[in-house]
Amino acid sequence: MSFTNTPLYGGAISVDLPSRFADTSLIREVPDHQEVYLDQDGYSSIVVEILEYQEKGSDEEALQYHFADLIDEEDSTNILAQGRAAMAKLSDKPLYTLQFIQTPPSNTNPNRKVPDLVYIHLMLLRLKEQDTDLMISVNIPHYPGEYEKPKDGENGITQLMRDSEMIKDRILETFEIKEWGLFEG
Repeated sequence: MSFTNTPLYGGAISVDLPSRFADTSLIREVPDHQEVYLDQDGYSSIVVEILEYQEKGSDEEALQYHFADLIDEEDSTNILAQGRAAMAKLSDKPLYTLQFIQTPPSNTNPNRKVPDLVYIHLMLLRLKEQDTDLMISVNIPHYPGEYEKPKDGENGITQLMRDSEMIKDRILETFEIKEWGLFEG
């Protein structure tokens, strides 16, 4: 998989994203606090959001707060892992991760395409001094007939899931804030 260094928020942030991902704002409106990139060859997306810093009892509670705001209550959600990580270029800033699978309810509309599941990496960068929570999600939908089912011995891990691990790892290696003034006002 090839990656391209991608400027976000007018160049205030940069990160390596898969080369086949394109800026969604070129085809539809995206809120100012978000950057959304879609896979040109599939359905995967990467979303970066600048959010208000959540003063909770702990950073883990702030992660759960943002997670609850993100999930669809109609979907079944299975948390696979939660923990701490680090961004190579922001190692002094707390970063929390959540890996989960969302399974939508059965499709009752034959004209609507619904995934079997969506595999998601959620990363929450806590920027207390800037009164900002920066959330990054790597969303990997698995549509029926459009992905290879895992083989025996692969613990339910698909190739799309393995690819998303590479994307998450590259984000952790290359994510960089170049202009801290982005978070003022």
